[in-house]
Amino acid sequence: MSEPTSPDLAARARALLDLHTAPEILVLANVWDVVSAQVVAGTDGVRALATASHSIASTFGFEDGENIPLNLHLDMVGLIVAAVDLPVTMDFEAGYGDPGETARRAIDIGVVGGNLEDQMKPLEEAVAAVEAVLRAGRDAGIDFVLNARTDAFVRAEPGTDRSELVAEAIRRGRAFVEAGAPVVFVPGVVARDEIEALVDALGPQKLSVISVPGKSLPARELEALGVARVSTGPFTQRVALTALQDATAELVAGGVLPESTRALN
Repeated sequence: MSEPTSPDLAARARALLDLHTAPEILVLANVWDVVSAQVVAGTDGVRALATASHSIASTFGFEDGENIPLNLHLDMVGLIVAAVDLPVTMDFEAGYGDPGETARRAIDIGVVGGNLEDQMKPLEEAVAAVEAVLRAGRDAGIDFVLNARTDAFVRAEPGTDRSELVAEAIRRGRAFVEAGAPVVFVPGVVARDEIEALVDALGPQKLSVISVPGKSLPARELEALGVARVSTGPFTQRVALTALQDATAELVAGGVLPESTRALN
């Protein structure tokens, strides 16, 4: 485990920050355990890792939404950090009631970035949470890469005017950037015009989005629009589970396992 003030940890944090500010988009296929982390880290072109809170919770049989105990969550993330040489950013949801302390504990196990949900709390409260996480990074002597998430889209009432959601995401995103967050995560936005509006308002290399199967623009097109980062949330685990279920169905129906199966563990 790296000490919070170690040169290695500071270097990983700086490397992760540089990946967000570069014109090339940062692509993160979220991981949930050691073997998924090792497979992703060993893939050509992968430069950093992001954990998926939903997927880690599911691994232990918990529903998403901070239902997995924080100690257990951190234990898994710590194993992931120890198993790879790349910078790791952790999804710590809304901070488990104390965003600053949760960030400090994450940094203690070698994490150099994190997602923090605003859950559409009053903006002043959401900004204070962002500031608490960034303070934890400064106290540890690193440039902690906070992916400040606004739930403007994912928590909206069905039928809400999309332009209103874009405006609210911009309002919150700008507040998070002004508080020091290097990047703003807006899950639920997939349309080109909405992404363009967000990039225009926040600036290039400030917006982070999630890739949704069958809905999202390709990463290369997101890069051209000035998006800083695209991640996959729970969808990479679902890709793996889909392959598992399909292979099982084929096998029990009298067939065989896929010939394309590779020895990745």
